Amino acid sequence: MPSSVVSKMIYDGDTETLRIVYVSGMVYDYKNVPLEVYQAMKNAGSKGTFLNTHIKNNYEFDKVSD
Repeated sequence: MPSSVVSKMIYDGDTETLRIVYVSGMVYDYKNVPLEVYQAMKNAGSKGTFLNTHIKNNYEFDKVSD
């Protein structure tokens, strides 16, 4: 999953939480993300573009750490 923005993605299907670990080290949990959206991001050619277009500003989030 090479990306210049996203270092790692972790999805918890029980809580529909998508954890994004950014290359910068910041960690965010996006809430109520449907499995289909996670799968689409996993398959996207550009994780950063998908994140900016489909995740940010569409789902509530908690900043976990930086």
